[in-house]
Amino acid sequence: MTSTIPTVPLKTLVQTDRTLRRLLTITLVDTLGRGAFFTLTTLYLTLIVGLEPVTVGIGLTIAGAVGVASSLVFGHLSDRFSARTMLVVLHVVQGTALIGYLFVRDLPTLVVVASLVLLAQQGGGSVRSSVVGRAFRGEDRVRIRATMRTVTNVGIGVGTTVAAIPLALGTPFAFHLTMTLAGSLFLASAVLVAGLDPARVDVAVAEPSSDAPAPAGRSPYRDPRFLWLTALMGVFGIQFGVFEIGVPLWVVSHTIAADVVVSPLLLVNTVVVVLLQVRMSRGTGTFAGAGRAMTRAGWLMVAACALWAGAGWVGGDGWGPATLVIVLLLAAAVMHSLAEIMSSAAGWSLSFDLAPQERMGSYQGVYGTGYAVGAMIAPAVVTLTAIDLGTGGWAILAAMFAGASAGVVVIARRAGREADAAAIR
Repeated sequence: MTSTIPTVPLKTLVQTDRTLRRLLTITLVDTLGRGAFFTLTTLYLTLIVGLEPVTVGIGLTIAGAVGVASSLVFGHLSDRFSARTMLVVLHVVQGTALIGYLFVRDLPTLVVVASLVLLAQQGGGSVRSSVVGRAFRGEDRVRIRATMRTVTNVGIGVGTTVAAIPLALGTPFAFHLTMTLAGSLFLASAVLVAGLDPARVDVAVAEPSSDAPAPAGRSPYRDPRFLWLTALMGVFGIQFGVFEIGVPLWVVSHTIAADVVVSPLLLVNTVVVVLLQVRMSRGTGTFAGAGRAMTRAGWLMVAACALWAGAGWVGGDGWGPATLVIVLLLAAAVMHSLAEIMSSAAGWSLSFDLAPQERMGSYQGVYGTGYAVGAMIAPAVVTLTAIDLGTGGWAILAAMFAGASAGVVVIARRAGREADAAAIR
């Protein structure tokens, strides 16, 4: 498969490709706003608005279901309409809805506002994936997604730091001002999106012109291999929930480590991804490379689960045991972060290469839905296993991740054999 952009060093690609630079700028602006806003959301709704935690949980769960559907719908729409126009509209909707949180007073208004936010967020994710799939080819697509993930972590990290200001002040005005600024960043980002080159990102002009109608391409719903990939990567994607939800609860309730250790563990994840995502994504742009990466990701997650569980075994008083717990937790955080990096790169590669170019949006929408469903069920899965069952629960999670990664490896190897056979013919 030929590339629309030559395979050149990533730094050179960023310097010379205007579309890539704009996509990375959009990603940075978006994640600055997202990092600042979502750090404050739950505390704002409970402390400032005065909603009960259970009410907030119900509202955000309903909104999460809307986000799952949005990922699917907008992926399909991006094969039929301008991806650039849809991204502009979705940015405006998200920015406006984020500011709309200032008017939330009860469960119905929370459901409406949060649903609009997640509709735009998840739908925009599918559309952006289709844009990358159309604008770039082969190894470049994986490298660019890896770079976007790195920028995402930087943006969210900076945004989260900014959110510490209203948290420290604790006043309604500080919350309102920060949330308004976060929403305004998405409105500003809409202007940047409007400057994307339609010849690179829109399906209507991305394909060569012809007197004959363009082939419709195979539907992702009639592609069992891709559906299996989506389901398996969605299961493996529960690892995000393990780190974001399970690890803080585990550290606080099942280890002798101080509660403050949670923050450095989350920082380790951010730093590892920022430093290594691009580097460790190299070589995953082929079926064989993706399979190798997923194999490593599976073993790394098994090791991480064992280390998380091991930190709960160590007890007693004194410097020694506490130090050992922290060492185990830090080692687990590193292993878990490396598994995240490798699995993400493998998933990007396979989701692009197994999708027909003319149905890129539909396929990316389906693929994104797998992760969205995984994120939706992750809190229940993590609490019912690791948190409720302890070591046995971690063993269940390890087996689940190992099985999901093995299934993805089988898909990658079979796809590679088919591609080799087709090349020989």
